Amino acid sequence: MAEPRAVDNVQGNTDPSLVLLTVEETARRLRIGRTTCFRLVRAGEIESVTVGRLRRVPADAVPAYVAKLRHRPAEAA
Repeated sequence: MAEPRAVDNVQGNTDPSLVLLTVEETARRLRIGRTTCFRLVRAGEIESVTVGRLRRVPADAVPAYVAKLRHRPAEAA
């Protein structure tokens, strides 16, 4: 039987030792869709790095993105 991996679950538990997150893990932490998260990464809204051919999001980029959203002026609906 395979050993369980540290994965975000419904209660929001995350492995705090992770330094780099996949885009999917980032989307789960932000509670947004993975397509939306890929779009934000591609646009540079969420910081990301390349490791070989892989795209990863630094764990500290998630709270930085949320802080940026909180300080952005509200858009007209």
